Amino acid sequence: MMISGSLIGIVVIAVVAIIVLSVFFTFVPVALWISAISAGVRVSIFTLVGMRLRRVIPSRVVNPLIKAHKAGVDVSINQLESHYLAGGNVDRVVNALIAAQRANIELTFERAAAIDLAGRDVLQAVQMSVNPKVIETPFIAGVAMNGIEVKAKARITVRANIDRLVGGAGEETIVARVGEGIVSTIGSSVDHAKVLENPDLISQTVLTKGLDSGTAFEILSIDIADVDIGKNIGAELQTEQAQADKNIAQAKAEERRAMAVASEQEMSAKVVEMRSKVVEAEAEVPLAMAEALRTGNIGVMDYMNYKNLQADTGMRDSIGKISGSGDQDQKPKN
Repeated sequence: MMISGSLIGIVVIAVVAIIVLSVFFTFVPVALWISAISAGVRVSIFTLVGMRLRRVIPSRVVNPLIKAHKAGVDVSINQLESHYLAGGNVDRVVNALIAAQRANIELTFERAAAIDLAGRDVLQAVQMSVNPKVIETPFIAGVAMNGIEVKAKARITVRANIDRLVGGAGEETIVARVGEGIVSTIGSSVDHAKVLENPDLISQTVLTKGLDSGTAFEILSIDIADVDIGKNIGAELQTEQAQADKNIAQAKAEERRAMAVASEQEMSAKVVEMRSKVVEAEAEVPLAMAEALRTGNIGVMDYMNYKNLQADTGMRDSIGKISGSGDQDQKPKN
């Protein structure tokens, strides 16, 4: 029993020791500290422990520091740690500083950190300063003064301007400004043939406008890659204008026809109204004659003569209608 109890105690102590050592080496990056010392970077073990307490991954700071020290870039561990705490990419900043030093480009850690925190790729910016980038625009259409549409595609060679990376406009602004310059240059041409003969006029005119001001790039050259003829915009506009004038004329004619029809209907209504008034007046004649008979203004013989006159008139009208129809029937046929 005594031997068994001592073995259990030794095993428990060994397990506890292993756990303690595991926790110690996990919390205290001894291997990283040894790597830094062997690389000639002076970093105390307490500094690494402090990084753990500040929730900083030591390898994210120490490894870039070793890289910078080997490349001869003067940065401190406090600068790298503060940039990491600010949410920056420490490794990318150190790589950008090394690339700038190799390319003989003046770039301080503070400016590189500011560019990185602004959301731009500082390493790519340094690479673009050494190796310019070519931006190809889509076909940009402009209309010359003679109404012919001209389409042009440009290639813009730009170089990153590190001093204007913070707060400077991006590639979209460069493309938009170049497009505006191409449209204005084509639009100011009297004839589209001149643009086709000398496409370099577009690039020369655009370059003189200083389109890279306020941007994060410096325009080195603008080359017209392709020029094409589009539609005859002037003829299409004239056709559309003629069609519009035709539609307006037809609308006005229809309006006048509708007014004439309305006026005719109004006159017909007035004729019916006047006929009704005539009928109404004729209906009052018998009443007036009856009143005259009662009052003695006319006699019975006068009334009989009036009736005979009406009968004679009706008979003459009937005879005239019969004679007229007979004459029409007796007309010789051709």
